[in-house]
Amino acid sequence: MTAAYAYELPAELIAQAPAEPRDACRLMVLEGTRPLQHRTFRELGSFLRSGDLLVLNETRVIAARIFGTREPTGGKVEFLLLHPAGSQRYSEDAVRWTVLARPARRLNAGERVRFEDARGPLGSATVVETGEGGIRTVAFELHVTFAQFLERGGRLPMPPYVKNDSEAAQRGYQTVFARVPGSVAAPTASLHFTPELLADLVRNGVELARLTLDVGLATFRPMQSHRIDGHAMHGESYEISPGAVRSIVEAKRDGRRVVAAGTTVVRALEGNVHDNGVLTPGEHVTNVFITPGFRFQIVDALVTNFHLPRSTLLVLTSAFAGRERMLDAYAEAVRFGYRFFSFGDAMLVVP
Repeated sequence: MTAAYAYELPAELIAQAPAEPRDACRLMVLEGTRPLQHRTFRELGSFLRSGDLLVLNETRVIAARIFGTREPTGGKVEFLLLHPAGSQRYSEDAVRWTVLARPARRLNAGERVRFEDARGPLGSATVVETGEGGIRTVAFELHVTFAQFLERGGRLPMPPYVKNDSEAAQRGYQTVFARVPGSVAAPTASLHFTPELLADLVRNGVELARLTLDVGLATFRPMQSHRIDGHAMHGESYEISPGAVRSIVEAKRDGRRVVAAGTTVVRALEGNVHDNGVLTPGEHVTNVFITPGFRFQIVDALVTNFHLPRSTLLVLTSAFAGRERMLDAYAEAVRFGYRFFSFGDAMLVVP
């Protein structure tokens, strides 16, 4: 039941700002049945071996949080752009988008929302379809390109528990290797990496591979059902290049460890094998919900943050490390004052 994945967290442990420098955050190490270790993230290389393959998610967070005004009433509206309607892949050419609207109660089909900034009108959107939980399909009519619309009218969508929307926080909510736009949330475990740390890992024999998973509603929406098997998992799109597949297959063949930088990497790799039978390159969508009892076939170690209670991410990490082991680690993290959630501290999990 989801109650097994609930915990109480003192408010002061909810991280509100990115750590400076990024790799100065704390790192809890769960390695087999050994006692927990308390380190810093810049010491990650002490626990990775020469020959390990570290897989990174290159997704880039888009300014998906946009603000508008209902016509003709003038009521304020906020949209969170999720993905183009009918597709899970980000596209600047898409006219129709699936959005999470707030407040959604009065946004019925036919309602019109206009957007503008200090420089003038940006365009409008018309609601063409309504869904449950605040989901709406809207059609945009813009006076500028979509990229300009996001640049002028959008903000990076900070999680609701982060009350700091400063420019420093906005800059910090992007990984140093972010390249491919499309996510509405950051792959937060990767926020700790610095170019210097990555260079040190490579010098010490760690190999890097990259993929892209667009973080969406499936990752950040909490479970509402009382049972895990009652949660409906939304699909997320991802892409794995032939070169990345080749590197991963070779690592598994050689007995070298595949280390996932974040739960999004786990979902892409394990979802790919789950859905296709073997690791398959190309663009895909996965709806896999990784729960205890799942058979992991690719990932041997995981770098991750401390996640929200009742979240699918906490369930995933519990499936990977063992539920009791993970919940004991969370209890110790609270005792030792670890910072939680997006800008918080990290853990390395080696089952």
